[in-house]
Amino acid sequence: MDLSKIFENNEKWIQSKTQNDPAYFENLNKGQKPEVLYIGCSDSRVTAEDLMGMQPGELFVHRNVANVVNAIDLNAQSVINYAVTHLEVNHVVVCGHYSCGGVKAAMQAQDLGILNPWLRNIRDVYRSHKDELNAISDEDKRYDRLVELNVKEQAINVVKMAAVQRAMRKRGMQIHGWVFDIKSGKLIDLEIDFQKALSDIMEIYRLED
Repeated sequence: MDLSKIFENNEKWIQSKTQNDPAYFENLNKGQKPEVLYIGCSDSRVTAEDLMGMQPGELFVHRNVANVVNAIDLNAQSVINYAVTHLEVNHVVVCGHYSCGGVKAAMQAQDLGILNPWLRNIRDVYRSHKDELNAISDEDKRYDRLVELNVKEQAINVVKMAAVQRAMRKRGMQIHGWVFDIKSGKLIDLEIDFQKALSDIMEIYRLED
């Protein structure tokens, strides 16, 4: 790849943005007030703004391998806390995708070096749902189901955070679990009841009165 093409594309992008709105970047520089925090996978085929049809300034984004929300990952925790407490987003979306390499790697019985501690988060999801998953004979469908279950578990990890609980209770912020189907381009809402999830975990994870 000729990296100079990137700078050429950047110039074309600037022209496309300022053609009808000469003050586009001046206004963009004034600040951000996104409604949505998107937590997704780092996969190069899954670009948040494109698949959601969003413009710069409309979406706050955090991406990592297999959209994991780990309690000791200061990157993810900081992004979520900043988005919820300071930007006051009204929606937090955890979005996985079918054909996820991270999820597939987690299902393989092999040593993946530095990836082992990261993928253990997904392997723990498998362990928690192994009866359901092992009952699925079709390997691809089993992968797809683990993608969905991983989205749910990582979104519940979001709910476990004090700042998130506070925002859900005090201003009705909503959590969502979605999956992107690369084969069709469609976003799928898993329609998870996170208010119920919040009430279910309160006995152990309640951090905010």
